[in-house]
Amino acid sequence: MARSRRRGKRKQVAEINVVPYIDVMLVLLVIFMVTAPMLTQGVDVELPNANATPIESDNSDVLIASVDRDGQYYIDIGGEQAPLGLEELKDRVRKVLAQNPSLPVLVRGDKNVSYGDVVGLMVALQGAGVQNIGLVTEPE
Repeated sequence: MARSRRRGKRKQVAEINVVPYIDVMLVLLVIFMVTAPMLTQGVDVELPNANATPIESDNSDVLIASVDRDGQYYIDIGGEQAPLGLEELKDRVRKVLAQNPSLPVLVRGDKNVSYGDVVGLMVALQGAGVQNIGLVTEPE
């Protein structure tokens, strides 16, 4: 009888089975890899070509101001795509910069828009308190 008692009792193993967690992690990785290219934000702008080296940035948060081919101004805050006037754009940029003053600001200007419209946007951004403004181009 002593033998049957020993067979019935098994020592409990105190290890966590991580295989299901690895499976979930890999599925999420695949989902994010597939959906990330679809999340490009901004107004459809035909960017000019330039022979410039890209700026390496470790900060993924960027404020993008755009001018489309019709000369309308847009700012990418929360995926909103409504055209704005320059004064309204300045007010929104001020509010965003009040929360994060070191936020980089990039300007996307359509290559068919007049130079004055892009400069007007840059002046409005400087008036809103932006210290450094970058220009977005397409590589040649």
